[in-house]
Amino acid sequence: MGGGGRLISIHPEQLTFEVELDKPSYCNLKVVNNTEHHVAFKVKTTSPRKYFVRPNASVVQPWDSCTIKVTLQAQKEYSPDVQCKDKFLIQSTRVPPSIDIDEIPADTFNKDGIKVIEELKLGVVYTSPFGHANSEEDYGLTSSAARRSRQSSDDRMMQTVQRLKEETDFTLRQNQQMQRELEMLKRRKTRKSDAGFSLTFAAFAGLIGVTVGLLLNLLISAPPTE
Repeated sequence: MGGGGRLISIHPEQLTFEVELDKPSYCNLKVVNNTEHHVAFKVKTTSPRKYFVRPNASVVQPWDSCTIKVTLQAQKEYSPDVQCKDKFLIQSTRVPPSIDIDEIPADTFNKDGIKVIEELKLGVVYTSPFGHANSEEDYGLTSSAARRSRQSSDDRMMQTVQRLKEETDFTLRQNQQMQRELEMLKRRKTRKSDAGFSLTFAAFAGLIGVTVGLLLNLLISAPPTE
């Protein structure tokens, strides 16, 4: 806001925060003393739990300025309100040069009818990381897009987990099938080996029997020697 005879001017005229979930956002305000007097100021907000203001009260020397840093606390979810309704109020008044900046009296900004207390009201605007202000359309689209993005991400993760589970189960079944086939091959090989040995032994025994029989026949049929 311009000077216009006021004690102080505030730049910019509204607080703008780029909002991302789980991340704090910052906005700086410049307070300009438009007079030849010492001016004290105090910052108030309609949502003190959401914002951290430093300094929230101080004294600006004649024709000098100072910077206020306002921090929007990290948000866990997008506000259900289409537009931000938070407001800031900055009060200012003339003070003596001897005032202690670190210990401004509590009654400095009391409206007692004697001293002049000026007030400036500032609005708040939230923007998306893509640079759009929080109009009804933009903010609604941002919130919907964020919800769809989270849902889509969850769905993709579930699909990936399910696919990995199915692939793991298939691999286990394949391994079990291969183990069963190997066991069957081993048993078949063992049976064939045993059968081959039995036939060989029987043939060998039969050959011996035939040989022994021929020898006996030869001995029996041979004429006795005198």
